[in-house]
Amino acid sequence: MTYTGLRQDGRRANELRKIKCKPSVLSQADGSSYIEQGNTKCLAAVYGPREARQKGQIIHNKAIINVELSLAPFSVSERKKRAKSDKRLLEIASAVKQTFEPVIMTSLFARSQIDIYLQILQFDGGTVQICINAATLALIDAGIPMLEYVCACSVGSIEDTILLDLNNSEETFDTPRLTLALLPKSEKVTLLQLDSRLHVEKLELIMKVAADGCKEIYEVLESATREHIKDLLNKSNPTN
Repeated sequence: MTYTGLRQDGRRANELRKIKCKPSVLSQADGSSYIEQGNTKCLAAVYGPREARQKGQIIHNKAIINVELSLAPFSVSERKKRAKSDKRLLEIASAVKQTFEPVIMTSLFARSQIDIYLQILQFDGGTVQICINAATLALIDAGIPMLEYVCACSVGSIEDTILLDLNNSEETFDTPRLTLALLPKSEKVTLLQLDSRLHVEKLELIMKVAADGCKEIYEVLESATREHIKDLLNKSNPTN
């Protein structure tokens, strides 16, 4: 924070980074999306429901969800290629999977598999939240039935100031950080990650700030989806 009360990137404490998003950016995937949240950029692709690749993983009464995350070598300053077995990438992929398992109507697709592939093209913090938001758009584009949109946002507490939507420089502070994934209409929580200790008296307020951020992100994602549907309708019914 500067003496003016603004953050290093010029935002106020309760202000989201600028979000740009577009569904259906990959022609060969069943569903796809591209999202920018500030300087963090993510590409998502969804394939399925389709036959499970490994027979031993088949569940007779619902689909299995597979999530894979990769980090482009040029996305960080290190220029270091990370393997898919990287512990941090596996942790994030697992968090995304756990987020969507209760939301996707997997019982409609017994004995099948839904694959979600995510790639971070540029990194500036908020990896978990952007992966969830990108996956939501891609799943909608693929026509996968879900209970609701799933929107995620991070919040931190630095020097008793609650900051919404942390960037990389803010995440490097040794301070409590919370990532919330929310179903914005029913206000049900499907993921809650706390990276360090937080006093219980602050939890309710921080969760409220995160939930408000999720609802703002929902408005952006829904608007992008509606615009995409309008474009499809215009292409299928061109006016003379």
